[in-house]
Amino acid sequence: MTTAEFIREYRERDIRQLALQANRFPDVDMPYALDQIQGWQIARRKLPKWAACDGVIFPPHLSMEQCSSEPTAQYKLNLAMEWTTLNSELSTQNCRRQQFKTQNSKFKTSTRMTDLTGGFGVDFSFTSCAFAAATYVERNEQLCHIVEHNLSLLGLNNATVVCADAVEYLSTVEPQTMLFLDPARRDEHGAKTVMLADCTPDVVQLLPKLLEKSRFTMLKLSPMLDWHKAVDDLQGAVREVHIVSVGGECKELLLVLSTVVESELKVYCADLSTASDTSSLFVYTPGSSAPVANSKLKTQNSKFVHEPNASIMKAGCFDELAAAYGVSPVSRNSHLFLSDEPVEGFPGRSFVVERVTTMNKGELRKALVGIEKANIATRNFPLSVAELRKRLKIKDGGDVYIFATTTAEGEHLLLISRKYR
Repeated sequence: MTTAEFIREYRERDIRQLALQANRFPDVDMPYALDQIQGWQIARRKLPKWAACDGVIFPPHLSMEQCSSEPTAQYKLNLAMEWTTLNSELSTQNCRRQQFKTQNSKFKTSTRMTDLTGGFGVDFSFTSCAFAAATYVERNEQLCHIVEHNLSLLGLNNATVVCADAVEYLSTVEPQTMLFLDPARRDEHGAKTVMLADCTPDVVQLLPKLLEKSRFTMLKLSPMLDWHKAVDDLQGAVREVHIVSVGGECKELLLVLSTVVESELKVYCADLSTASDTSSLFVYTPGSSAPVANSKLKTQNSKFVHEPNASIMKAGCFDELAAAYGVSPVSRNSHLFLSDEPVEGFPGRSFVVERVTTMNKGELRKALVGIEKANIATRNFPLSVAELRKRLKIKDGGDVYIFATTTAEGEHLLLISRKYR
């Protein structure tokens, strides 16, 4: 049995069990085969289109876990398509932004992009579809060979693979419609960086060249980075901030830079799902809404409680959210919102409030009658989830949701709820 045959036949098996049986397959390159089987198993979850393509070569486990998922890569493709659209009809039907200015002659050629930090090529394989020509740049020669092999299998005929250093290549590249960078977010010792200037390559230092060489630049950054600080560091070049979550977990921070298109900064909070009908998008202009008071709506009498999604939480746009959806914050730091009526399209989860109780022992006992299991969340509350669960003597799980929070008046309350719809 050849290595390729082994991979195809056993790719759904447990790799730990396969490793123990290595002596049964002397002609198989077992370390390579196990890497490919594990990579395929991850791809089946994260990159189903890649997993369905026979012959794709996968990198080691860590690279597979860190690479973009299909929903986030597709989001970047949609974003790239919107920013490269020049046709007015397509712009009207499919895009949410104004036409590009085309007075600069160097951008009148066919659309083209360059990914300066190609990596495993997942983002490139998607975003390149928005352009007539695309160039993948990566300094790791082995990765270049793998990606060149994979791109051919995936049918990407507009792509060119270049083995080069990103900074050196940028200095010689012809003007592009889009430049894409996913700078490394670890220092030379392997520790995670928390500042944009500490990433490699240094985007802040490269900023003048990026703006000179592209109509727009898309930066993929860690969601751990402070987007406000990143915007400040990039000296007014940021046109859009995209905070992207998948299945309730914040995954990526995308910045779109341009001096060709002039517009005020917009922030897009996207919560993606593999089921497109459950995805949501909240767009706002920072500072456009005044703080919303919570005085009129009483926590004790509210019928619905709303929990923002991960992208909203990362953005910190609570005043804009309250103004857009007509909801009232429980308190300034609770990040929970109340309403008397259902709120359609709220970017997060909504719950029907069945009971509200203080931490008074008598009230608690009465409010918790019949509840043996519950999902507990604390928002601006003096106890942790574990401490509160221990005090309430309630197991985890079930269809009851308890939000423990503090009102603007300093009162500690539990909102006992169930999911709305």
